Amino acid sequence: MHLPKWATGFGAQVIAGLIIGLLLGFAAAGMGDGNFLASTLDWVGSTYVKLLKLLIPPLVFTAVVTSIANLRKVTNAARLAVQTLVWFAITSFFSVLIGILVGLVVKPGVNSTVDAANAAEPSSTGSWMGFLNSVVPANFLGIGAKVSDTGSVSVSFNVLQILVISLLIGIAAVRVGKAAEPFINFNASLLKVVQEVLWWVIRLAPIGTAALIGNAVVSYGWEALGSLGKFVFAIYLGLALVLFALYPAVLALNGLPVAGFFKRVWPVTTLGFATRSSMGVMPVTQRTTEESMGVPTEYASFAIPLGATSKMDGCASIYPAIAAIFVAQFYGLPLGFGDYVLIAVVSVLGSAATAGTTGATVMLTLTLSTLGLPLSGVGLLLAIDPIIDMGRTAVNVTGQALVVTVVAKREGILDQDVWDAAERTERDPEPAEPAAV
Repeated sequence: MHLPKWATGFGAQVIAGLIIGLLLGFAAAGMGDGNFLASTLDWVGSTYVKLLKLLIPPLVFTAVVTSIANLRKVTNAARLAVQTLVWFAITSFFSVLIGILVGLVVKPGVNSTVDAANAAEPSSTGSWMGFLNSVVPANFLGIGAKVSDTGSVSVSFNVLQILVISLLIGIAAVRVGKAAEPFINFNASLLKVVQEVLWWVIRLAPIGTAALIGNAVVSYGWEALGSLGKFVFAIYLGLALVLFALYPAVLALNGLPVAGFFKRVWPVTTLGFATRSSMGVMPVTQRTTEESMGVPTEYASFAIPLGATSKMDGCASIYPAIAAIFVAQFYGLPLGFGDYVLIAVVSVLGSAATAGTTGATVMLTLTLSTLGLPLSGVGLLLAIDPIIDMGRTAVNVTGQALVVTVVAKREGILDQDVWDAAERTERDPEPAEPAAV
């Protein structure tokens, strides 16, 4: 007896990982502090995220340079870029409206029992100048390093800077012409190698998901839900409305099957929930849109990294809207119609100001400072940030895949044969070998 592909495929394996992770997490939580199972879950989960992030710089560089060279084969490349930004703004606008509506109905800051002593100024804030600084590359590779007080060195990278560098080099290579053909060919060949290694890492997603969810059960500050449960409920209600009402409406209006999209994007959504990292999920998002939805590689290679840095409906729309209303209600500060307009404007435009930084908290500070609300209100919400960050990231990565697919459909470049082939694969009882990227 053969099980259908949907029951044994990659998406089903990730869901199984979620369930197993929950069971392992509850088991580890019941074993007390510092037990072997909890340590193992922490190590496996963090290692998996490191492996995903390890491949992001070479993937973005090689994919963007190759896509710039290949965009010569795609008509209206500039129109594609504009349409992508327009749909980023459209979905962000309606997401923030949902956030404001939920905040006004649920009133998360009214009668809150959170301790006012937890109020604290954030360590970093969002600003438009910060955005401009993040765009300008600090070095050729967009990589930075910090030395801690203990002497350990941590290396980080700025995807937005890598994107800018890659765009410039790709454009330069095209302008150079024949002399740059060996470089373009080498870059395309290196991209294939990076994608093959990436597929090996992606195949470990069920294991990584199980470890990350298990570690979340053990580590996150669930006890804070008592005083901030109403706020968490409001956030997840808003996220659910975006995910299961706004996104299906956008898909239906653009002639895309709602069930078909969610079936394809589910591994991306669940991995975003587990990893809490749009950057870490970015390689999976790109592969999914290309191989399961039929988005051309030339377009996806540009649009997905851009979305991973600046398209965040969870972090930049739902969260700052509801959190700003919470802070205002907690401190008894009234908000007028003009303030809600400002929240919408900042949410639609503000993602750019947080690109390449620590998204949600920085976005909230940008919103609070614009409204003149106390920044110390950020400290009230930090205890449950990891819990709500799981949902925020799941919506972020789903929205990134959604916009890219919608734009490809609207511009007539979505490969229907790839979409149909993915549909047949789901129904095929015989598991198929993964296709090359």
